[in-house]
Parts: sequence; C-alpha cells; structure tokens
Amino acid sequence: MPPAQRHPTMADVAERAGVSTSTVSRTLRGMSTVSAEVRARVEQAARELNFAVSRQAASLVTGRTGNVAVLVPTLDAWFMGAALSSLAPLLRSAGMELNVYVIPDMAERTSFFERLPARRNADALLVFSFDLTEAETARLDSLGMPVIYVSQHVDGRPSVYVDDVAGALHGTRHLLNLGHRRIAFLETVGASGFSFSSNERLLGYQQALTEAGIPLDDDLVAGTTPGDKRGTAEAVGRLLSLREPPTAIFAEQDEVAVAVIRTLRRSQIAVPERISVLGFDDQPLADWFDLSTVAQSASAIGREAGELALRLIEDSHAEHKRHVVLPTHMIPRATTAPAPHPQDEQEPGAAGGTGRG
Repeated sequence: MPPAQRHPTMADVAERAGVSTSTVSRTLRGMSTVSAEVRARVEQAARELNFAVSRQAASLVTGRTGNVAVLVPTLDAWFMGAALSSLAPLLRSAGMELNVYVIPDMAERTSFFERLPARRNADALLVFSFDLTEAETARLDSLGMPVIYVSQHVDGRPSVYVDDVAGALHGTRHLLNLGHRRIAFLETVGASGFSFSSNERLLGYQQALTEAGIPLDDDLVAGTTPGDKRGTAEAVGRLLSLREPPTAIFAEQDEVAVAVIRTLRRSQIAVPERISVLGFDDQPLADWFDLSTVAQSASAIGREAGELALRLIEDSHAEHKRHVVLPTHMIPRATTAPAPHPQDEQEPGAAGGTGRG
C-alpha cells in the first residue's frame, strides 16, 4: 500500500513561489502590503500544490472565523429565499461562508438566546425580519460583533430595509387615482417576524387616505394569515358584507392578494371590473397572476445587507448606526382598473353578479 500522501504546507508554497513563508501568509490573508506580481506567484504556487488555508489556523492569526451568521424565523417565506440567494454568492466571493440559524418556535428561540452560538462561530450576524424583545436585542448587542437588522428598522443599529410606508402610500394613491374611495386593507396577522413591515404598510395606506381627505374606516381593515385560504375567504366575506363594500382591496402581501382574487372569482365577482386587487412584494406569482403590486427587491436587500456586513467586519466602528433604505416601485398590471360607476354596481348582472357565494 502506498504511503499516505503528505498535505502541502505553507513552507512548500513559499519554496515553489520563491518567497518567505511570512510573505505567503500575508498574501493568503489578503494583506495590501504584497505586490501584485508576488501575489500572483504565490496564488499560482498554491493552486499547483492544491494548498488550502486552514480556516482554524487563519482564525488564530486574524481573529476572524470567516463566517457570517443569519438569524431567521422561517425559510418558507419568499422574501427569505430571495434575499439569501443573493447574499450567499456575495459572501462567497469575499471568501466568507454563511451559517443560517432558523428559529421557528419558542423552544428554539429560548435556546438560541441562552447559548448565543453565533458568538464564537461568526464575524457578523444578520437578523432577518425577526420580532425581537428589548431583552433579546440587548443580548445580541453583547455579542461583540456587527449585528445588522434586515427588513426592519432598529434605532441606533445598522439596518437594511425598504420604505414600506412610502410603498403602501404609493399603492393606495394608485387606487385613489383610479377613482376608488372605498379601499380595504388586508393585513397579515400571525406571520412571525414581519410585524415591522405590516405596521409600516398599514401606516402608508392610512396616510394616503388622509392625504386624499377620506376618513379612516376601521371596518375596511381586515386581517388574515398568509397561506390560510379559509381565513382569507372569511376576511373577504366580512368586507363584502359591509353596508358599503369596498371597490378595491389592498393586500399586504402578494400571496394574500392571490388568495383574495381566488375568493372573489369563486363568488362570481369579476376582478378588476367589480373589485380591484393590489398586492405588495412582486413575488414571481404576481407576474404569473398578472397582479398589480408594489414591488420590493428582496435580492437587492440581501446584497446590501451583505455589503454592509463586510464593511463592518473590516471596521466594526464604521457606519454602526447606518440605515440603508431601498425604494419600492408601483407595478400596474391587470388586477386594478377604474372604480365601477354606482349604476354598474347596482345592476343585477353587472361585472359578475351580486357577490354572494
């Protein structure tokens, strides 16, 4: 049996490249004191020898782990997948790895905040759409590493998010400009981690109505849980049972908007001729259903969060209170149209019936 092949060492790389081992160390750590010509020789020698830097050894030298941790309440949401899909390659290109901590229930949550496993296993922590208590936020402050909050605004701490208020305001204005005056808002309840966006979107809707001189009507605000088709149908049923039902429904998430459309069409209520429906997010399903929506870029949020994390790892004192606020965009499609005339709503066969299922 042939003897076990010896793994190449830093000294082997130095000998092949014709430099000292300290120069190899500086090169592989990315230090700027190495010339471009020497860097190329060292990297070529390392490739030829199949030499890989031990992450543990590098950590002893640099004091860094080479990892970025992410804390999320779920991986099922469209937003999480899209954001992480852009974050991961960005970190890989910087020589960093991604660790994901999924906290789906109270038991996992209690365990995470008691142990704080990211403390010794990461150089930065990204907190994605997570509703934290003051005690939990303080616990993360004690980590001694950059903590960036994503898709939420946290005072005094680096945050990356879209302007949900402006997005909802522009979406509601779109409906107002189409002549709608009875506009319902369907908010999500029980969606773990998304209360910041939910509250901000409701505020933007209310601001647009106030700006237009339309009194706020609590009866036009209903709640449902994403994925709960029956709950959405019941919420739509309550809106349709009002003495003056809405002519437009603004759903806080595209997933909920699609469920609203299904409910209306099953009730023989034409969309958008009788009731317009607007979503928020611009998930892929919005394009499939030709859904008018307020678009946010989850992939851009992931990239911005990753770039901010890398900057703070390099200098933990830089931009430690920086807020990166990304824009939203109104995308009109086939589910919003001018408000029906009162006589059209009263005709028995107009636009698909009376609205009773």
